[in-house]
Amino acid sequence: MAVRVVIAEDEAVIRLDLKEILEEEGYEVVGETGRGDEAVELVRQHGPDLAILDIRMPGMDGLAAAREIAGERRAAVLILTAFSQRNLIEEARDAGALAYLVKPFQTSELIPAIEVALGRFHELQSLENENRSLEDQLETRRVVDRAKGMLMDVHGLRENDSFRFIQQTAMRERQTMKAVARRIIDGELTP
Repeated sequence: MAVRVVIAEDEAVIRLDLKEILEEEGYEVVGETGRGDEAVELVRQHGPDLAILDIRMPGMDGLAAAREIAGERRAAVLILTAFSQRNLIEEARDAGALAYLVKPFQTSELIPAIEVALGRFHELQSLENENRSLEDQLETRRVVDRAKGMLMDVHGLRENDSFRFIQQTAMRERQTMKAVARRIIDGELTP
C-alpha cells in the first residue's frame, strides 16, 4: 500500500514538482494546498501518513499547522522550506516536525527525509500504544487490588481466595478482571 501524502506549499510550481516526484517514487498524494489552515483540514479529512509543509504560507504558517497535526498525532510532519535559520529549525522540531529539508532539494535528499520522518512517526505511535497498554495494566491492577481488599475486609476471604474469585468470575462470565473488580467495588457482585 502506497504511503499517502498531503502537500502544503504556497508556490504552485514547487507543489506541482513535488507531487510529480512523489508519485514517480510510488507515494500517493491525497491532497495539496497552498494554505496552512487547509493543510490541517486535508490531513483531518484524508488521514495521510505524511504531511509535507512549507513554513511560510497564508492562512496559517507551516509551524502552526505542524503543531496541530503533530499534536493530534494524525501524520508524520516534514518541513520543506527555503529557510535554514537555526531558530526556525528548532521551532519546527518543537512543533513536532520529524524531518526538515531546505529548498532547493534533490530527490535523493527528499526520499530519505520522508522515510526518516515516517520511521520516527511509527516509533512514536508504538511508544504511545505501549504506554497506553501499560497504563491500562496499572489501572487494572489497582482496581483488582482494591476489589481484593474489599473481599478480604467485608467477606473475610484470604488474598489468594479473593484473587481466585475475581479471576474465575471473569472467566465464567467472559469479562475482564477489571470489569469484575469494578462490580465488586460497586457492590453489584459478592462471593
